[in-house]
Amino acid sequence: MTAVKDISIEAYDYPLPEERIAKYPLPERDASKLLVLKDNQISESQFKHVGDFLPPDALLVFNETKVIRARLQFHKATGSRIEVFCLEPEQDYQMAFSACSPVRWKCLIGNAKRWKEGKLAMELKVNGEAVTLYAERLMQNDQYAEIEFSWEPANLSFAAVLEAAGEIPLPPYLHRDAEPDDRDRYQTVFARYDGSVAAPTAGLHFTKSLIEALHEKGFTFDEVTLHVGAGTFRPVATETIGEHAMHSETIIVRKSLIQNLIKQIGKPVVPVGTTSTRTLESLYWIGVMLKEQGLELRPLHVEQWFPYEEHHQISSAEALQHILDYLEKHDLTRLEASTALMIAPSYKMRIITGLITNFHQPKSTLLLLVSALIGERWKDCYRFALEHGFRFLSYGDSCLFLPN
Repeated sequence: MTAVKDISIEAYDYPLPEERIAKYPLPERDASKLLVLKDNQISESQFKHVGDFLPPDALLVFNETKVIRARLQFHKATGSRIEVFCLEPEQDYQMAFSACSPVRWKCLIGNAKRWKEGKLAMELKVNGEAVTLYAERLMQNDQYAEIEFSWEPANLSFAAVLEAAGEIPLPPYLHRDAEPDDRDRYQTVFARYDGSVAAPTAGLHFTKSLIEALHEKGFTFDEVTLHVGAGTFRPVATETIGEHAMHSETIIVRKSLIQNLIKQIGKPVVPVGTTSTRTLESLYWIGVMLKEQGLELRPLHVEQWFPYEEHHQISSAEALQHILDYLEKHDLTRLEASTALMIAPSYKMRIITGLITNFHQPKSTLLLLVSALIGERWKDCYRFALEHGFRFLSYGDSCLFLPN
């Protein structure tokens, strides 16, 4: 494990001029440029033609998470603005969003020095009804604050209150406030389950008509849910990646996906985005844990460096079967777990065979993931993109990586 922890993040830096960061999406989702790495050759196309490059019989896996309006702007009587950024609930996501007043969330606080004590309050309307939302800080540590939200009338769901009170949390590198169009465009067309504070951006290129066209070409689809946390934007600030602490994220996977992945053994599995990749690869390691520690294991969590330690070497089919056995033993229709998996160079992919993704920030864990899949060719791909006018980051253009 020492070798991977000693990787210098400077080796994953590249020059990214500010003007190459896409501040706004294109008018048409599938009109973005597509960089293709296939048969070790780099080419350029348009995302609407992605089906021309995908391998036959490919299974595409989407992340169905939905971006919540996680950014809340409170104003004190003094005029000070306090931003409360919702990270994750203290309870199950579904329960947290359906809950009536009160609920507790882990949050980041902006301008925290102006909020010494007491409750913050915000007046708003939910479906035409006057509502007062309160925020009270119960605890603060180096990473987050625990906030209790309450509201009157108390019988409304937190989902309804947040939808009315919050703003779409655009990535900080866009350096702009959310605008009305972002409510639609910073959301995939297949988003279903509230929970993310960032979009699974590779999915932003898909339209319903493109998905239908890919169906007609014979490609199959399945879904996972990984609720994207704010840590996805955090660059590696340490000299080596071994000093970087990966953020943990909740994953939810239906039993039917596990069954479909077993049927897909030997055929291409192409996740849409790094979040789908981390979910699928985490499944393999959950299967390893169940083999090593038994089907009574709770909770199910993949630690950051778990794959780089000494473990049983089992096939992906066997790992997935252990998960099926676990679900059947506990009479579950879906797997709920969490992952802090770090996918970095030297990591061997167990489930995926390709990747649809965007262009990522320099010195980011997402770039490390890309390098784990395609090796040093990431430098050639990013150089090609910079030389050929590609747009970068969340609202930018796309890549299809199909390593040999």
